[in-house]
Amino acid sequence: MTKILLINGHQRYAGFADGKLNQSLIDTATRVLTNAGHEVKTTIVETGYDVPKELEKHQWAEVILVQTPVYWMSVPYLFKKYIDEVYTASIGTFWADDGRTRSDPSKKYGSGGLLAGKKYMISTTWNAPINAFGDSQQFFDSKTVDDVFIWLHKAYQFFAMTALPSFSCHDVLKTPDVANDLKRFEEHLKQHIG
Repeated sequence: MTKILLINGHQRYAGFADGKLNQSLIDTATRVLTNAGHEVKTTIVETGYDVPKELEKHQWAEVILVQTPVYWMSVPYLFKKYIDEVYTASIGTFWADDGRTRSDPSKKYGSGGLLAGKKYMISTTWNAPINAFGDSQQFFDSKTVDDVFIWLHKAYQFFAMTALPSFSCHDVLKTPDVANDLKRFEEHLKQHIG
């Protein structure tokens, strides 16, 4: 049994982004993971959160699964605020320092994390089609989804966490394929978390 924290980073925009797909992905993860015998806790950023309780949830969890829509090549404002508030407050629990010391120049930046052995997974929903990635002639200039989200990967790596393979849904506004996306997500979770 693995302890898993699901974070729904969605932020509602009336008439544009109601959050149904992101919540459906969280619901799918909850069902699949609890049916597999894992223990699951959830945070829905938009409904509010308590920083000390979020720190406790992160310390409790062995896997953090982040589910977020992509707004302007990043996460919604409320989720970024959550990251800033919770992760800044985590000094001494998620990270000791930035890893460097004045007495030992061989210690490198980003090596002060305290969550070694914990894993994380990033799951995103995009209006961008999948063919916009990995092609030098397309918008993202040969970059992958993980390349675009390097900043979030680095935040978790700063804590010494290990990445599980990311998941993404594409073209969710123009040509949504929710049933297939949920099926693919279920298979992804079974393969990479068990």
